[in-house]
Amino acid sequence: GIIERDETPMEKEIAHLHQADFEFSDIFYFCRKGFEAIVEDEVTQRFSSEELVSWNLLTRTNVNFHYVSLRLTVVWVIGVVVRYCFLLPLRITLAAIGITSMIVGTTMVGQLPNSSVKNYLSEVVHLTCSRILVRALSGTIRYHNKENKPQKGGICVANHTSPIDAIILTNDGCYAMVGQVHGGLMGVIQRATVKACPHVWFERSEIKDRHLVTKRLKEHVVDKNKLPILIFPEGTCINNTSVMMFKKGSFEIGGTIYPVAIKYDPQFGDAFWNSSKYNIVSYLLRIMTSWAIVCNVWYMPPMVREEGEDAVQFANRVRSAIARQGGLTELPWDGGLKRAKVKDTFKEEQQKNYSKMLVRNGSIG
Repeated sequence: GIIERDETPMEKEIAHLHQADFEFSDIFYFCRKGFEAIVEDEVTQRFSSEELVSWNLLTRTNVNFHYVSLRLTVVWVIGVVVRYCFLLPLRITLAAIGITSMIVGTTMVGQLPNSSVKNYLSEVVHLTCSRILVRALSGTIRYHNKENKPQKGGICVANHTSPIDAIILTNDGCYAMVGQVHGGLMGVIQRATVKACPHVWFERSEIKDRHLVTKRLKEHVVDKNKLPILIFPEGTCINNTSVMMFKKGSFEIGGTIYPVAIKYDPQFGDAFWNSSKYNIVSYLLRIMTSWAIVCNVWYMPPMVREEGEDAVQFANRVRSAIARQGGLTELPWDGGLKRAKVKDTFKEEQQKNYSKMLVRNGSIG
C-alpha cells in the first residue's frame, strides 16, 4: 500500500482517556483516519482497470508505453490493425451465430413437454451456444478441480469481474440464472431461454422485495432436479484484484453452497467492466478487440451453514475461501459504495464508540 496503516483499536490508541477528561487533541485521531482513507481509498481503486507494471504489446492497459520509441509505435499500430480489421469481424460473426442459435434453439426446445429429453436438449443448446460465445471472445479457460462442480439443487456463488463471468462458467456446465427482466435484445434472450431452462427472472418491482426473491429462490433449491443457481453475491463488478462484501441474501436460502473463484490474466485483455465509464456496447467492443480473454476457474469443495452461524458469518467464510483460492484481496466493504454515499450509520458508529469511552471513563454524566 501507499501508506502503512495502524490497526490499533481506538481504545488503545487514545490511551490518555483513562484520565477521564476530554482533550482537544483527540480529534487528531479521527483526522488521521480520514487522511488515510483519502490517500489510499480501498473502495474506489477497486473500480478502475488493473494496470500492469509494464506494457507487453498485448493488453490495452498502459497504452502510453507505445510512445516510447518509433519501433514500439509501429508494432502497436500493426496490433491495432490485426485486432480491429481481422479479429473483430470474425468475433462479431461468431457472437451473432451464438446469440441467434441460443434464441432459436431454446425457443424450439421450450415447445417440448417437460421431460428428461427436454432437460437434456436444453443443456445441449446452452452448452453449445455458450462455447460459441466463448470462442467469439477468444477465451482460453482452465478449469481446476472439476470434481467439485456445482450439483443440481445447489447454489453456485462466485466473485464478479465482468458480465462474461456467466458465459465463462456456462462454458463448462449449465446453471439457472438469477436476474432482473430486461428489454431489447437481452429481453428477447431471457424470454427464449426461460422456456427451456428454469432461470429465475424478476420484474423491477419484484427484485426490490427481498422476501419475494428469497421465496422464489428457496422454491427453486428445494427441487433437486433443477439446475444449480448461479449468483454473484457482490452485486457489482470488481477489478480482478479483490473480493468485496457478499450480500447475505444468497446465504439465507439454505441448501449447499458451491464456491467458485475466477481470476483473469490481464496480460492479454482487461475483462473488468467499469460500468461508470463504459456502457455495455463500448465494453463488449473493448473485449472483442482484445487479443484474448484468459482466465482460471477453481471449483471449490461445497460448503454448508454451520450450527450457530448466521447468514453474514457464512457469507464471510465463503468469501474468504474464494479470496484465498483466487489470490485476491479480501475487503469488508460493500461494492454499492461504488456509486452510493457512505451511510450515516457508518459515521455514527465511530461517534457512538467514542461517546461510550467517555461515559465509561466518567467524562460525561
